[in-house]
Amino acid sequence: MGCDGGTIPKRHELVKGPRKVEKVDKNAELVARWFYCALSQEKLRRPIVACELGRLYNKDAIIEFLLDKSADKTPMEAASHIKSIKNVTELNLADNPAWVGDKESIKGDKYDDIHSARFICPVVGLEMNGRHRFCFLRNCGCVFSERALKEIKSDVCHK
Repeated sequence: MGCDGGTIPKRHELVKGPRKVEKVDKNAELVARWFYCALSQEKLRRPIVACELGRLYNKDAIIEFLLDKSADKTPMEAASHIKSIKNVTELNLADNPAWVGDKESIKGDKYDDIHSARFICPVVGLEMNGRHRFCFLRNCGCVFSERALKEIKSDVCHK
């Protein structure tokens, strides 16, 4: 059956090497951050809020998280730093006119472009898909690309 003297095993057959570390796909990670709620893992839908760490949440998921203080539920790592609704800012996002994601019925026979974004920067027009850095103002909730903030060089919201 094996190792009975009829065969001589080689070293690579007997010794198992170290396992290769699985790498996370960067595109999948970007899609997860910019298209899904960090707390409930559902698709982002309005009203969208953000914490000081820059994570995006559905507002109803944050409210449910804050209201459910039962002892059997452990705090989620994605929102453990959020203690009240004052720790998050509701975002004023500009819609992307080229985005057709929810407008068509999804039958499974069309290509979903994960790099086209639902929201854009209102100043420069960059898509909010994770390829570019975005910032939000805490006092009004307006969202801009970092490139637009460098070009404007103003401390006041453009609206």
